[in-house]
This record gives sequence, C-alpha cells and structure tokens, in this order.
Amino acid sequence: MARKTIELTVEPNGQINIEAVGFSGPDCEKATAFLEQVLGETTDKRHMPDYYRRAHVQQRQRLG
Repeated sequence: MARKTIELTVEPNGQINIEAVGFSGPDCEKATAFLEQVLGETTDKRHMPDYYRRAHVQQRQRLG
C-alpha cells in the first residue's frame, strides 16, 4: 500500500499547490478539504491518475 502524504508547494508568486499522494478516488479531496477551507478560494483543481484508481476493498464471504 502506498504511503499517503499531502504536499504543499508555495510558488514565488504566492500561488499554493496542494497534491495528495497515495490517495485514491474522492479520498484525496476529503484529505485536503481542510487546507482548501483555510487557504481560501480554489482557482484550479486537477485530478491525478490515482484519483481514478479504485480503492482496494477486501471482501470475505462465509458459506455454510
């Protein structure tokens, strides 16, 4: 399982980039929501390939 991290980059012009690494699906948006709320208006949002990857779900079925 990939390590989950949130990377913040502050550009010289003051632009802040937030990248959620190791998250899949909408979990990345849940993980970064508090930062978006604190930092203010979002001007651009891009989903990385991991966003479209399905989360690993383990299911077990007991028969009999």
